[in-house]
Amino acid sequence: MLKLLADENFDNTIVRGLLRRNPSIDIVRVQDVGLSGKDDPTILSWAAQENRVLLTHDVATITHYAYERLAQNQPMPGVIEVGLNVSIGIVIEDILVILECSLDGELDGQIHYLPL
Repeated sequence: MLKLLADENFDNTIVRGLLRRNPSIDIVRVQDVGLSGKDDPTILSWAAQENRVLLTHDVATITHYAYERLAQNQPMPGVIEVGLNVSIGIVIEDILVILECSLDGELDGQIHYLPL
């Protein structure tokens, strides 16, 4: 199963909902791993080192830095961009579908936008 990293401002209600639906999901928050306040390139670098797909609401800057990593041939295990105006229930369902249907490494170099 894919491993996830929730960005600092990612809605914790979604994180809790994912874990309620499937307690075996491997998800950590930026705050849990000592990355609070770090810039986007640092967060993407840590996610790559730990092979974690980043969950974020930050469509303004994360996408740029993710593509920059790819242009520099650096690893980027994937990003899931979640719109702010999407129902939490739909987001949880979409992330669960992605987790159930994806193999480790399958999202490498990709950015997905929710809702699906």
